[in-house]
Amino acid sequence: MATGERIRFFRTLRGMTQKYLGLMLGFPDNSADVRLAQYECEDRTPKADLTAAMAEALDISPKAIAVPDIDSMDGLMHTLFALEDRKLIQILNADGLICLRADISEGGVKAAELDARLMSWSEEKEKLRAGEITKEEYDRWRYHYPAFDDSVIKTKIPPDIQPDTQGPKKRGRKPKKA
Repeated sequence: MATGERIRFFRTLRGMTQKYLGLMLGFPDNSADVRLAQYECEDRTPKADLTAAMAEALDISPKAIAVPDIDSMDGLMHTLFALEDRKLIQILNADGLICLRADISEGGVKAAELDARLMSWSEEKEKLRAGEITKEEYDRWRYHYPAFDDSVIKTKIPPDIQPDTQGPKKRGRKPKKA
């Protein structure tokens, strides 16, 4: 999730309007909502001091708002938390073994696609373990992803979460018969 999406996510989670949060941050009354909208739409990027103030107002860590640096453990954890917030993954404890898995029960189409992609990755890793491919072939698959992966094409979406293919329903009055 990008910074603006994270700001919007936590603001709505806390039940705050853009104007309310903007006022908490000290923006003028006549532009508080506009300023927040600019950050949420990513027309503007908050500097570190504003990110810290937003985090304090939202009662979260500044790292939860910022685009995470996955080279640090904190950044990696916040990336995983963001994926959990989007209902793409869930964490499980299976007899003392911590597991992350695609949350297809709640995540819908995107989680089903993630599940297929993770399955494809697992299959490639199993080929490496079984000696069917070399480390170089495995790395080529990973570092050129998704070029050598057709999981997007073979993704099977459970029937109970199929997208509506008939399009939006039209509202309004029926035309009068002539």
